Amino acid sequence: MTALRFDDRGWKTYGASLSPDGSAFAYIVDDGNGYPRAAQRSLSRDGVGDLRWVKLRSTGPVRKIVHSTDSRWLAVEMAPSGGEHHQVWVVTTDPDDDTAHRIAATRPDGRSYGTVRLVGWDTDWVLLTAIDHDGTTHALRVHPGTLTTRTLDLRVGSELIDSWKGATLVRVGPRGYHDMLLLRRHPDAPDDEVTMTPLLPQDPGAVTDQGYVLDQGFDHASLVFVPSPAEPIRDLDSVQALVRSDFDAKFPRLLGVEVSKFGVRFRVMAQRVDVGLDEFAVSHDQSTVALLWNVKGRSELQILTLPDQTLQPPIDLPGEVAHDLSISAAGTVVSVTVSSPQHSPLVHLIHTATREVTAVRDDVVTGTGPSSLLRPELVEFFARDGMPLSGFLYRPVKKERDERPGPTLLYFHGGPEGQTRPDYQFLFGPLVDAGITVFAPNVRGSSGYGRLFSHADDRYGRYAGIDDAADCAEFLCRQGIADPDSVFCSGRSYGGYLTLACLTFHPDLFAAGIAICGMSDLESFFRNTEPWIAVAAYTKYGHPDSDRELLADLSPIHRIDDMRAPLLVVHGAHDTNVPVSESQQIVAELQARGAIAEMLMFDDEGHEIVKRSNQHRLTEAVAEWIAKYPTRPGVMR
Repeated sequence: MTALRFDDRGWKTYGASLSPDGSAFAYIVDDGNGYPRAAQRSLSRDGVGDLRWVKLRSTGPVRKIVHSTDSRWLAVEMAPSGGEHHQVWVVTTDPDDDTAHRIAATRPDGRSYGTVRLVGWDTDWVLLTAIDHDGTTHALRVHPGTLTTRTLDLRVGSELIDSWKGATLVRVGPRGYHDMLLLRRHPDAPDDEVTMTPLLPQDPGAVTDQGYVLDQGFDHASLVFVPSPAEPIRDLDSVQALVRSDFDAKFPRLLGVEVSKFGVRFRVMAQRVDVGLDEFAVSHDQSTVALLWNVKGRSELQILTLPDQTLQPPIDLPGEVAHDLSISAAGTVVSVTVSSPQHSPLVHLIHTATREVTAVRDDVVTGTGPSSLLRPELVEFFARDGMPLSGFLYRPVKKERDERPGPTLLYFHGGPEGQTRPDYQFLFGPLVDAGITVFAPNVRGSSGYGRLFSHADDRYGRYAGIDDAADCAEFLCRQGIADPDSVFCSGRSYGGYLTLACLTFHPDLFAAGIAICGMSDLESFFRNTEPWIAVAAYTKYGHPDSDRELLADLSPIHRIDDMRAPLLVVHGAHDTNVPVSESQQIVAELQARGAIAEMLMFDDEGHEIVKRSNQHRLTEAVAEWIAKYPTRPGVMR
């Protein structure tokens, strides 16, 4: 096999948080040396200042970082040893004070939480979702200085979304069925007296999963609704919020909601035809909303001004996919992470008045390598039952002497609600440069294509989702893109499961497979995964009790006698989302039958492979497996 070339020497930056006063920003930096870390830089008219590392007394990748409302604190979420039991730390923005404090380390009774997630800030209090080992969720408000902790809500399977001055948004419901509740505490009432109001009418299958409470301290009546003369006197205790939701729609859009003593009402604030809203960010003065739209996988950034509700034309971005929106208090500056197949993630700053986009560069390493050859082709076709499918195709440079296509790898995303987009993927560049065609499909169940498509693989729809994977391979072969004898499959998380399903449900199609952190037995997955993950997943896969036969029939391990292709499984030792036992048991069963199966374990990773050295090793392992088993079993060349 030709030695792989890795052109990722430069720094990857993402997840930026602008300080509300616009004087600084914090972000996550992957410099290639160990785990991604948090950093901060000043911001002025003269540009950006020197980098300052945020020091934590724990080792692991940083997942999220957010400035406090007064710009004096940073809250940081990190994953110890790359695992799934996260911690949250706070540190001041004072460059002379780098003392970090862990918050919400234990419950009031001294027991530890299963994991703690950073949500944001409510004035000068940190907002957290802390989950017990049994799946009970605590919505917490913690003071970073005194460490005083207050519980805003307590229930199973929920997620704190936002809280501001006594008004709290909580997401409830399993995957694919997320509703939003507004909880209100009157300032003079006891802490346990809470008013609960569903934000939107019941709409089964709708997802309302991002929200922002508008500041009751502002005269905000015109932000969502312009009162008519016939309306009663406005309720001064009303609460207004902006939410991202596909309620009563095919695609997510921005809704404004008002809850008052007169009832609940809502209106559409921003929507586009056949385009979904990925995320939004609201300036603290409530003058500006930044919106990221998903246009067949590619991102478009727009600015919505309030209270006139004017949607400005899209701002050109130097890349195809954007995420991690943040906005300054006055709405003058927006930060966003931009990436493309040719370029790794990089934080950009956008001045909303001038529409100027500036990349934040931390290093001087540049150059072109294998990733520069990647040109994503959007391919659209139909499944056997007529369902429209699509994906992004990456072709190697074809040599004139080639008489037939080289190896082709199908790579499935996770979720299954994830979406393959034309962004940076560390695997693809080196593989394509080595002569391997890569096709990254969006089979049914993926997000970005409307509600019907995202629910089309729920429970018994899983069989059709597995057939979609086979239809992808057959389509590529019919089009002459792939050699029928040299098609491979791989993917991570749900994509790892789909890889195992491909090799057992359609064993004659694939030459070999590489399953990364995938489920081999849905019944043991439900028994051994984190309780909060199991509770949320019933609607997608089925319930361990009422759908026992379905789960067993959909589990690759029960069809293992049909598997003929060589299998490589990859797992992070600290993965508790999909326990390591899921990979270990299928390798053991295959080896006991004399089949070809091997396992690659990363001792310093969890559910994601984040260290660059490990990403290189994984990429090499995929390429080596394809080179070692170049054709379907029994095919001679």
